[in-house]
Amino acid sequence: MIAGALIAVGVVVATVVTMLAIRRRRHRDLGTSADRATFDTLHTASLATPGLREGLTEHGAQRAVRHLRTLLGTSAVALTDRSRTLAVDDSSHHHAEHAMSHAQAVLHSGVTAVLGPAVVSCRSADCPVRAAVASPIVDGDAVVGALVAYSREASAMLVRAVDEVARWVSGQVELAAADRQRTRLMEAELRALRAQISPHFIYNSLTAVASFVRTDPDRARELLLEFADFTRYALRHRGEYTTLAEELRNTERYLVLEQARFADRLVVALHVAPEVLPIAVPFLVVQPLVENAVRHGLEGHAGVVTVAIHAVDDGADALITIEDDGPGSDPDVIRSALVHESASPSVGLGNVDARLRQVYGDRYGLVVETAPTAGTKVSFRVPKFAPGVHPSLTEIPELASEE
Repeated sequence: MIAGALIAVGVVVATVVTMLAIRRRRHRDLGTSADRATFDTLHTASLATPGLREGLTEHGAQRAVRHLRTLLGTSAVALTDRSRTLAVDDSSHHHAEHAMSHAQAVLHSGVTAVLGPAVVSCRSADCPVRAAVASPIVDGDAVVGALVAYSREASAMLVRAVDEVARWVSGQVELAAADRQRTRLMEAELRALRAQISPHFIYNSLTAVASFVRTDPDRARELLLEFADFTRYALRHRGEYTTLAEELRNTERYLVLEQARFADRLVVALHVAPEVLPIAVPFLVVQPLVENAVRHGLEGHAGVVTVAIHAVDDGADALITIEDDGPGSDPDVIRSALVHESASPSVGLGNVDARLRQVYGDRYGLVVETAPTAGTKVSFRVPKFAPGVHPSLTEIPELASEE
């Protein structure tokens, strides 16, 4: 029995030693204490970033301020704009509630200020706050707010830390402003694109509907509903992005109306990989390219024109291609269309190219291959996942494939 007990004790000791060794190894895997401190700082900054990327708003400040206090390790932190305190994280007698009065000098001068006990201290003997450091938050050249940190003393290290964190906050606020500017620009370009919806297309579509009213009333009704759905989608005002499925469905509506007009002269081939349907894309990014293919393919061309639309999986991207076997174009004309949209007869070509580049970067712009008598092929890629790109519609309709 004694031998058995000794064996059991030996097993337990070995197990404990092994566990301690594993813990030490895991601890070493995390690096030095300086490495761990750096990681903690970066992690805390990442937690504050989403709130700050909303801009200097009350909601965004409330999301970020707790993490800013963790970064600085102070008793309290406040964020203000130029007129009010936006958010406070305070563990010591609510000093930060007076942040606006403490930030006034900084808001006017744009220079970090150190406030001593005469300004900050309260009458409580056990209050840990005896000083504050206020640093400006800037957007460009304008002071838009202040970061105020409260502590026992305003050491040189704290002053430097508050100043650096305020600069980082300023950078996030400027990025938020850039995002808003980009959104406004995209909205303006969408309005311009909607304004380019051809009056001739509207007139010709309604004329095609009217031609079926007596001979085929059911067909006329179907076309009228397609026209209503097309215009409702094209003129909608919600969201910058949609799913590729919705964009292709609206393109189908457009093609149904054009086939009613051109009959057998327009052949459509649609090849879509199901896995790319849920991908988010900028609104009105496919249909204008298809409209170009139809218009320029059939103009001055008496024969049959085939327009093929392909959307396929291509690794991290989806590849979308619109190709027609019409008369083609002079590459210089296309180049001019991409640079000078207003001078081009192409519907939205430069607009679509500019929006793709704004959202995803220059490598995601349009690629156009064309020559006289050689048809035209327009292709572009969209990443399957991109920061800030989320469709406002969730429905993924079925797509019919035509040969």
